[in-house]
Amino acid sequence: MTRVERIESLLQKELSPVLLNVVNFSHEHNVPEGSESHIRVFAVSKEFEGLRVVKRHRLLYTLLKDELNGGLHALQLDLHASSEWNEQSETLSPPKCKGGE
Repeated sequence: MTRVERIESLLQKELSPVLLNVVNFSHEHNVPEGSESHIRVFAVSKEFEGLRVVKRHRLLYTLLKDELNGGLHALQLDLHASSEWNEQSETLSPPKCKGGE
């Protein structure tokens, strides 16, 4: 199972998201081919209701603690409460990383 698959599985179980997109963007950095060190998570979940951005991030850091301790170098998070989500105003394509060249 890949890191992306492990993260997707864990987040599906813990957050029951209405929308989840987990992407390995390691290839945008100066890392060996096949690396899974840079992961982007986009999630919409009722579990984020009433939580400010920092608390949402802390929740993900806690859930992904084993991955972070096991070689996950960068975690880019875009987290929304279900009530905030508006498909017309959001995009699944965050800006490209400018580092690692």
